[in-house]
Amino acid sequence: MNKATRKADIAGNWKMNKTPAETTALINEMKPLVAGADCDVVLCVPYVDIAAAIEAAKGSNIKIGAENVHWKESGAYTGEVSADMLTACGVEYVVIGHSERRQYFGETDQTVNLRTLAALKAGLKAIVCVGETLEQRELGYTETLLKFQTKMALTNVSKEDLKNVIIAYEPVWAIGTGVTATADQADEGNGFVRAAIAEAYGADVAETVTIQYGGSMNAKNADELTAKVNVDGGLIGGASLKAEDFSIIVKAASK
Repeated sequence: MNKATRKADIAGNWKMNKTPAETTALINEMKPLVAGADCDVVLCVPYVDIAAAIEAAKGSNIKIGAENVHWKESGAYTGEVSADMLTACGVEYVVIGHSERRQYFGETDQTVNLRTLAALKAGLKAIVCVGETLEQRELGYTETLLKFQTKMALTNVSKEDLKNVIIAYEPVWAIGTGVTATADQADEGNGFVRAAIAEAYGADVAETVTIQYGGSMNAKNADELTAKVNVDGGLIGGASLKAEDFSIIVKAASK
């Protein structure tokens, strides 16, 4: 991390886990463990948990986010939620283009861009995910793909709006596959993302953008990962459902 130019951010992505009551209990357990952290602490929760999460997080340094957002303000889009709906609930962040959304629900680079623009227009902070599969990596396309996805996601995003964007590098090949990315591989991937931002906005701007690592960061590897210059925190999956583990990751990013 380079805290001289950008802020570290640890964001939990709860995925499809926790009821409202469980949400309240977990956040209450987390609050004293992450208090005073020298990084932003975010919990991105399922839609049904947002109200409970915001209430439980009151008075703490924990900020609440959602896990997806539609690109339209309203309309006949059954099951979807707009950016204005999220801001009305008090949400500050939203995850966009997660690998699971791309894999299971037809998310594309184009829809990631549309969702990002909608989120920024509504005043949300967008955590935009990019990443390559094992096949793409083995074919040598990692750098090309990460740069393409990053630039696609940021199409028509102004330099001013970029201040409200976090990019999360998710090596799909290292998530739930039993294959673990090394800290150097994480730093390299994040570096490709930063290079893409530099090509689009300039090197000085790229140095200010927070780039998370989203490849199974946990309590055991957080210190090594966050010590890398291009790793500005993490988008945390399973470990964000365990208060103690999550707090260890937050402490690593606070160093």
